[in-house]
Amino acid sequence: MSAKTVNIRIAGIGGMGVLTSSRILAELLFQCGYDVKKAEVHGMSQRGGSICSDVRFGTKVHSPMIPSGEIDYLLLFQRDQYELYQGDCGAQTKVLCADELELDALPKRKTLNVAMLGLLSRQLDIEPERWLEVIAQIVPERFMEINRAAFLLGRGEGEAE
Repeated sequence: MSAKTVNIRIAGIGGMGVLTSSRILAELLFQCGYDVKKAEVHGMSQRGGSICSDVRFGTKVHSPMIPSGEIDYLLLFQRDQYELYQGDCGAQTKVLCADELELDALPKRKTLNVAMLGLLSRQLDIEPERWLEVIAQIVPERFMEINRAAFLLGRGEGEAE
C-alpha cells in the first residue's frame, strides 16, 4: 500500500450519479484497507447544476478536501465541466471523461456513473471483481446486470448489452 494520498474528483451535473459513484469508490477503497475521506459539493445539483465529490485514500488521510493543484484523477461526466475544476488540477492530473466511452453502447444512460468507475478502474490496481462486489452491495439487485455491463464497458472489456 502506497503512503502517498491519491486524490480523485468526480464531477458532473445533479442527477448523473456522481454521489453514488463516489459512495461506491469510497466503500471499495475502505474494503481494500485504505484510509478514505470523502467530501461532496452539491451546489445547485437538484436543479441540474454542477456537483462534485472528492475521494482521497492512502495509508493515512488527514482531510477530505483535495488541496488545490493535487487532483490525481478528474472524472468528468461531461467534458464542459472541465473549466470549473481546471484550476485545481496539476501537472500530474489525469482527466478521464465520459466522451472516452461508447455512450451509445451503455445499457441505460443512468449507468454512466458506473461506466466511469470502469474507466477509473483501469488506473487503479484493484481487481475488477472487487469493484463488482462493491457495486452489487450498493446498487439495487434488479439493476446489477446493467451496471455490471456498464462497468465492463468502461473497462473496455466487451460491449454492454
